[in-house]
Amino acid sequence: MDLPKNSTKFHVTAARISAVIILALVSLATVEGKKPCPTTNYLEVPAISCRKHTAVLTDFGGVGDGVTSNTHAFRQAIEHLSPLAADGGAQLIVPPGKWLTGSFNLTSHFTLFVHKYATILASQDESEWPLVAVLPSYGRGRDAPGGRYSSLIFGTNLTDVVITGNNGTIDGQGSYWWDKFHKDELNVTRPYLIEMMYSDQIQISDLTLVNSPSWFVHPIYSRNVIIRGLTILAPIDSPNTDGIDPDSCSNTRIEDCFIVSGDDCIAVKSGWDQYGIKFGMPTEDLVIRRLTCISPDSAGIALGSEMSGGIRNVRIENVTGINTQSAVRIKTARGRGGFVKDIFVRGMYLSTMKYVFWMTGNYKSHPDDKFDPTAVPEITNINYRDVVAENVTYSARLEGISGDPFTDICISNVKIGLTAKPKKLQWNCTDVEGFSSDVMPPPCAPLAKAAKSGGCYFPEDELPIEKVQLKTCFVQNPAS
Repeated sequence: MDLPKNSTKFHVTAARISAVIILALVSLATVEGKKPCPTTNYLEVPAISCRKHTAVLTDFGGVGDGVTSNTHAFRQAIEHLSPLAADGGAQLIVPPGKWLTGSFNLTSHFTLFVHKYATILASQDESEWPLVAVLPSYGRGRDAPGGRYSSLIFGTNLTDVVITGNNGTIDGQGSYWWDKFHKDELNVTRPYLIEMMYSDQIQISDLTLVNSPSWFVHPIYSRNVIIRGLTILAPIDSPNTDGIDPDSCSNTRIEDCFIVSGDDCIAVKSGWDQYGIKFGMPTEDLVIRRLTCISPDSAGIALGSEMSGGIRNVRIENVTGINTQSAVRIKTARGRGGFVKDIFVRGMYLSTMKYVFWMTGNYKSHPDDKFDPTAVPEITNINYRDVVAENVTYSARLEGISGDPFTDICISNVKIGLTAKPKKLQWNCTDVEGFSSDVMPPPCAPLAKAAKSGGCYFPEDELPIEKVQLKTCFVQNPAS
């Protein structure tokens, strides 16, 4: 159903949506499945799979004092539980306490459950962070040409993995790494908080993630991914603290997340210049819904800038952006190649924005000087509808590429309220082509052609990942 055109009613609706999101982030979702366990010794957990076996971190010598390293305890626990994958799988419970640790790897048919009174603390001792190879679709580390540190929670070539909790916390203690970044002291790329590579059937949910050294959640070369109910918090001036970065992934669902970030709240990616073109794995069939974002210097959702493997069939709806630089931004450049196409956005409420619509065809960030400047991206069939924004400085900045215009841009049912001192030129458009209807302030001439009756298109069919229903599982409550 389309959101109402009446802006007053829409404000009320958006406020209600925001309230529902916040409530969802502090309580577990109710899903169909087994009846609740009759004892308080167990917690209900919505998950893609339930587990037959359970262990607690303290069974392996874990000490939750916030000082003692638990790297060995985590690694030993997962090594012990790994053989149980063939016998109904296993779950590791992180009980109340503060659990300092370096990087550790997960296993298949496995659940990591973080109790609401538990905090996993990332070590600031670099010796507890092993090095891993650069990503083949990037050709180098993002911070430095060399390798990269493994993520705090890492997995590769896995199947059926759940990282969840009843709002437990994972704290990346990122200030150590941010300081090194600002001082240009990094020889390899900073660790991410959670990274899953070459994996299938992944769930990351119902957690509070704070102060990642760099990107927070990075599924890459993976499929069938559900990310839901995350609260992600970082200082708004922290470097490269993207919230969620689906990267060369297919069939992904991101929903009911609240993100405060120093960078893009969600950044959709698929590889960097010639390396991404060669690797050739797009991000496709992606659903993002019920997102609340605060990021004064970046986007609520960015498509790119690393998009050389392509991005297609992305459906975005019910987004609230507050004090955020832009809403849904496309970032690309000569040398990227690839494509961003079949993008559908519906239902955004935006307050205090620099830009509502922003597309950049000259994002000058390259892995090296070996990129092909004739490799230009294809940007087409980009649809936005049902948007209400207030306190906006610029309505739009749409910059395509000379000789390679961005085409079939459609914008409909948009009401933009301007700041007390708006820019005189509200729509700055170059090398773009498209359509519009019922847009205020009126759009630029390249978008003045009337959109089809009914406004811009939004698909009504469901993607396969939207049809996945979570089971009701039970986890032993170590605090009971």
